[in-house]
Amino acid sequence: MSTTARIPFVLIGLVFLLAGCGGEGATESSTDATAAETMAEGHEGDTPTATKAAREPTVPVEAREVSYGNTADGTPITGYLAVPATPDSVLAARDRDPSVDALPGLVVVHEWWGLNDNMRTATRRLAGEGYRALAVDLYADSTAQTPKRAQALMKQATSTPEALMANLRAAHDHLQPNGASRVGVLGWCFGGGMTFRALADRPAAFDVAVPYYGTPAPLTAAVLQNLETPVLAHFGRKDNVVPPKQVEALRARLADTEADVQIYEYDAGHAFANPSGKNYNAAAARNAWDRTTTVLQEHLYPTTE
Repeated sequence: MSTTARIPFVLIGLVFLLAGCGGEGATESSTDATAAETMAEGHEGDTPTATKAAREPTVPVEAREVSYGNTADGTPITGYLAVPATPDSVLAARDRDPSVDALPGLVVVHEWWGLNDNMRTATRRLAGEGYRALAVDLYADSTAQTPKRAQALMKQATSTPEALMANLRAAHDHLQPNGASRVGVLGWCFGGGMTFRALADRPAAFDVAVPYYGTPAPLTAAVLQNLETPVLAHFGRKDNVVPPKQVEALRARLADTEADVQIYEYDAGHAFANPSGKNYNAAAARNAWDRTTTVLQEHLYPTTE
């Protein structure tokens, strides 16, 4: 089931944003600390162990660590950049002229576990679809192996919300001057919430956005009035972290708006696309991936006359 509407987005604060990756009791009035605690409840028993179910790209890609900005104190921010090994052939296959056109960029935002091996695999897979995929690091080179550690990292990161937005701005701005003709943003869980937040922060900066099961709270009517980015949002009907009532509230806010937002719901729980998680649902993950790649292609490789 899908709903397409044109909607507006508003930055209502990090409290709302992160409530959506909390737990069953998460609401739009949750504090950041409560959001992290309820997130831990939703991920109880999970581990981010890499698994063969995490799909590698179907074409050769090259990947490396890259500095894409600096913190307020001048410390370099390091992410993970993956690109097709033969970009000219990728462009030619999409009716682009490699002598004048460049690969589109994609900012990839990690789950609450951090920029781990699963996220690197996902970034390579996205690069294999024809993009310069840059996975950001919002945890300052730290990752978690347990929900308790992830909770601590999330609390630490969300204690400086402006730094989070500066990080995402830096990733976007790194891709554009480095050849990306168009730039999208995609994230899962905590990263899905951050994707919504990035749209509220810069409603016209990205050419497309794909949040997976992140809280939609930042998409208030005020934000949506200025939103120019097309959005494809994935949610699980059995999600106790971003419960269906939050999706229903979003649908209600979509009425009589102009923003381009598609909502898809799946018969699955939170983090259904994470192959290392207890809620992994292969069918839902596959359907969401197919829709994601279609929308990315549509907006990052728009049809030319």
